[in-house]
Amino acid sequence: MEKIQIFVEELVRSWGLEGGMVDFISHAVLVVIAILLAAAAGLLCKKLVVPLLEKLTRKTEVKWDDVLFSRRVLLSACSIVPAIVIWQLLPLTFFDYPTVREVLTRLTAIYITIMSVRTVIVFTDSFKELEGSQRTAKQQYLYSFCGVMKIIVVLIAIIVVVAIVIDKDPTTLFAGLGAASAILMLAFQDTIKGLVAGIRLTTNEMVHIGDWITVPSAGANGRVEDITLTTVKVRNFDNTIITVTPQTLVDGSFQNWIGMEQNEGRKQVRKVYFDFRSLTVDDDGVANITKFRHHIEQWLRDNPKVIGEKNPLVRQAEAAQAGCCVEFIFWLRAKAALDYEHDTSDIMEYIYASSADYGLRIYQQFPEQ
Repeated sequence: MEKIQIFVEELVRSWGLEGGMVDFISHAVLVVIAILLAAAAGLLCKKLVVPLLEKLTRKTEVKWDDVLFSRRVLLSACSIVPAIVIWQLLPLTFFDYPTVREVLTRLTAIYITIMSVRTVIVFTDSFKELEGSQRTAKQQYLYSFCGVMKIIVVLIAIIVVVAIVIDKDPTTLFAGLGAASAILMLAFQDTIKGLVAGIRLTTNEMVHIGDWITVPSAGANGRVEDITLTTVKVRNFDNTIITVTPQTLVDGSFQNWIGMEQNEGRKQVRKVYFDFRSLTVDDDGVANITKFRHHIEQWLRDNPKVIGEKNPLVRQAEAAQAGCCVEFIFWLRAKAALDYEHDTSDIMEYIYASSADYGLRIYQQFPEQ
């Protein structure tokens, strides 16, 4: 660049210019040259380096390098290259204007810091693309760690930018944070609690993306769409999205239906009370309610909506003031909420209606007239 500087000065003098105009025009030409070199470096990075790295990652059999070094990540990194070139050329370009050089150097350093943070965030966000529909514990823990790392990187960048603006050593500012840590913890205590709860939530595998959860306190009843260190997004059955904090799930109680969905079917337990006065015994000494129980039990085994291999059970439960209690235990094949409710209704309606064929009366309490 020094040779270019001398060449430019001689070139400007050859134009017949003298005095201050030589210095001004020379600086203007050097600025244009610096911009062209920075643009050329950025273009070279985008048109040559990025395609080369993409070609190398595609040749490997593993998938993670295609995702972590995707075009989006590489282009974000390339955006820093022109700024680095400018930062290096500024002392040689504005050698006679120290104030302008200092201001532009600080602005360029701030730009490099911000774009570096952006590249780190884009890189960590690319981990999401490695996940399947069911995030594993290792992936979820890694994603949580990346969330913490993004927060730390942003905080460090803020301190570095402040240090550049006030022309101080960043380590001095970092040392000063120790005294202010108590104030920061008090100001951000809710955020810190949320981060800790998010780590506990993911580390203990309490919930995964794709799980169906019910959180009564938050009105959430649906599929988990996203989990971060500060939020859990749940899409309800009416397609509304409920955002729940991890702290709500950790400190409170919620129902995760993953065990039911991974099982072969959904268990159903229902009770029906029959009027004692409708119980009779035939000539063979068999009670009508006994025949009814055996019939329903066999009917449940033969019903295609019921998992017959799990042995449906119709048993006599403890009697109560409401009457003779019969308990029906069976497993439905349907797991989807709508099909499950419809199949349960169909079965119970048959049970109610067929009880009359055996002379049984279902107990019901009439309101006082």
